[in-house]
Amino acid sequence: MFFKRFYDDALAQASYMIGCQRTGEALVVDPNRNVEQYLEAAAEEQLRLTQVTETHIHADFVSGARELASRAGAHLLLSREGGPDWQYGFAKQSGATLLGDGDSFMVGNIRVDVLHTPGHTPEHLSFLITDTPASEQPWGILTGDFVFVGDVGRPDLLERAAGYANTMEAGARTLFHSLERFRALPDFVQVWPGHGAGSACGKALGAVPSSTVGYEKLANWGVSTTDEATFVRSVLEGQPDPPVYFAEMKRINRDGPPILGESAEQRAARLPRQAAELDDALRAGATVIDTRPAAVYARGLVQGTLNIPFNSSFTGWAGWLVPYDRDIYLIVDEAVADAANVLRELSTIGLDRVVGIFGADVFEGRTLETVPQADASEVAALMDRDAVQVIDVRNASEYAAGHLPHVPNIPLGRLASRIAELPADKPVVLHCQGGGRSSIAASLLRAHGVRDVINMTGGFAGWRRAGLPVTES
Repeated sequence: MFFKRFYDDALAQASYMIGCQRTGEALVVDPNRNVEQYLEAAAEEQLRLTQVTETHIHADFVSGARELASRAGAHLLLSREGGPDWQYGFAKQSGATLLGDGDSFMVGNIRVDVLHTPGHTPEHLSFLITDTPASEQPWGILTGDFVFVGDVGRPDLLERAAGYANTMEAGARTLFHSLERFRALPDFVQVWPGHGAGSACGKALGAVPSSTVGYEKLANWGVSTTDEATFVRSVLEGQPDPPVYFAEMKRINRDGPPILGESAEQRAARLPRQAAELDDALRAGATVIDTRPAAVYARGLVQGTLNIPFNSSFTGWAGWLVPYDRDIYLIVDEAVADAANVLRELSTIGLDRVVGIFGADVFEGRTLETVPQADASEVAALMDRDAVQVIDVRNASEYAAGHLPHVPNIPLGRLASRIAELPADKPVVLHCQGGGRSSIAASLLRAHGVRDVINMTGGFAGWRRAGLPVTES
């Protein structure tokens, strides 16, 4: 048996290839939209991608299952569980086979048994893998967003992200009963989940890539909790705020993601790059994302652009802040980032409406603006004179653990929808923990016409280091 884990750091997302080296057949589970990686891996191992499947309708990234099946000429297998509201809208036209609890299929000599494990979502499947030439006992289980290393899938996303009212508690109870099936598996079965640390699909995911059923029974709070009422209360407490784009991901993945049909490099090569179009794009209301580092952006920017630096947080903040119903232009300094990589990251969350790319030459001959910066002591002095309004753009949990006195909390992901709450008669100072999110927030406000904005360098950590007063609540 051939087995390979693919991991996308930006999405904290894992996908898997399972192959039978004797017959040359291979299956991919939970692919993301960067399908070239699976095609290349199969070619290197001299395997044919014959089947593609996924554990559930994903909410945090656009599935690559349809794209990969099309590109590889593979057969698509999708869940039929969960009732009519959770059926794939494109399954019939794609010629997909629908899977349910108790089904099994073969990948060469590898048997895949299908378990319906709802709770995170109603249609969720897990896949029990048996290498039949080696043993009739299962080798491992691909759990998707059902069981993670150290945590379990959150059952509140349907209500909090997708708008399905009164589903959280029912989902938690369903998840509890699904976990009874998991605990019944042999302790030696390996556990390979769909996400790792950093994903918003749980609250305490481990960074270790895999585990075993036996270890999770010992160390995973969700698996080890056998009282239903305690589990329901615990699993719903302390879940992070789900990104606003999760609802869009659910819709796209249910209805069928568009097939791109080409690599990110090919798409980048054919997009126009005329710097003169920038002003027209801004006037037309398009979103122009400046991907340069925050410090570089602050020293010289084009008014109306949104700064989301191309780093490990780029994909998440793009999903939070970039509208899905507008054209997108990119400013990419090729000395810092590659345009194809930026396109690839945006496509993983369905931001496909990129219609132009500008390079560093877009700044030539322009009068550039700047974002004023102030350190903690300077901000404290401004606050003493009531000369500014400070906004904390960290998450609610960070704010509750300690914040500047009398400073309101508007998390960065919610800032655009709450601009009306900002004062019009004094400058707005933005701060986060270290300065990264507040820099993005400053560009967001400027792009929405709020020009009198100051970024507090060093963030809350710098405020604490300066020994300035902190309120804890």
